Amino acid sequence: MTVREIANYLEMIAPLTTQETYDNSGLIVGSGNEEVSNILVSLDCTEKIIEEAQKKNCELIIAHHPIIFGGLKKLNGKNYVERTVIKAIKAGIAIYAIHTNLDNYLKGVNFEIANRLGLSKLKVLRAKANNLNKLVFYVPSKSKSDILDSLYAAGAGRMGNYEECSFSSKGEGTFKPLDGSMPFEGEIGKKEFVNEERVEVLFDNHLKENLIRKLREAHPYEEVAFEIYALENKDPYLGSGMIGELSSEISTIEFLKMLKSTFKCGVIRHTKLISSNVKTIAFCGGSGSFLLNDAIRANADIYITGDFKYHEFFDADDQIIIADIGHYESEQFTSERIKTILTEKFSNFAVHLTEVYTNPINYF
Repeated sequence: MTVREIANYLEMIAPLTTQETYDNSGLIVGSGNEEVSNILVSLDCTEKIIEEAQKKNCELIIAHHPIIFGGLKKLNGKNYVERTVIKAIKAGIAIYAIHTNLDNYLKGVNFEIANRLGLSKLKVLRAKANNLNKLVFYVPSKSKSDILDSLYAAGAGRMGNYEECSFSSKGEGTFKPLDGSMPFEGEIGKKEFVNEERVEVLFDNHLKENLIRKLREAHPYEEVAFEIYALENKDPYLGSGMIGELSSEISTIEFLKMLKSTFKCGVIRHTKLISSNVKTIAFCGGSGSFLLNDAIRANADIYITGDFKYHEFFDADDQIIIADIGHYESEQFTSERIKTILTEKFSNFAVHLTEVYTNPINYF
């Protein structure tokens, strides 16, 4: 198994095209051609993580946070980023980051938080726009199933918990083959009338080029008629944050106690407890203050995330409870989510969870 094969799988479920514009997910250090027998999974990548990978004979580190966000102009070891990269290169260890694309993945970072809190009826808090497209093509009825099977196998027609979704309508197509053509049916120079179907399937942005190739390969016609539409619809299965419900309403104080215990918080910074009970819970791993208004519009009782600034607490405006549990604390179980994603697919290498505590914040 190579680094590239592992990366290809991760990018199939959490495509790099779904990361935020400021992000730097993907293979950061190393070659995709290197063989892998052991992987170390971590939230951050530091010098101590590299040392741990060496001790455990790991050829690849998969971290949630990219070690490099901006460009590196020099590698002199003047800061922890440069020292970490140098140490990884010297040790021959590849570093792969799966950051905001995993945040936006329906069963990524926030899915793990939901599981820890025992929530159900989960929905994305802010659905991502500009990700959905529609492919429309025209084909003889007898060839439709084979083409659709090929497109389905390449990822088209998936909607949440459903797959192989499409729509078709019957009509009549016409064409006249000219000299030099090789028609699937009909005669050169003679106008033909054919019973055809118009077929429509939805797909995500990152699948576009592969789907066009699969359509051309499977279609019987020499010239394939197809159309692609960029949809304005937001993708309800992709995006930032999440909202769900507890099985029953519970005391706000008891919920905060459970939250603090589950996420091992040094402290929870929160706004005024405007309601005595909570049931609808909004949350976002990492820095999620940008989703506060989304949580309010969704009628959440409480919004859980990290990195709220002082003045941002005022924005709750007695409409919701903000509970800031800390950046590290909210994402600490992400490593286990990544390990689960890998072990459900692969069995021919070992996946290790880091034993290094990387939270740079301490509580006195």
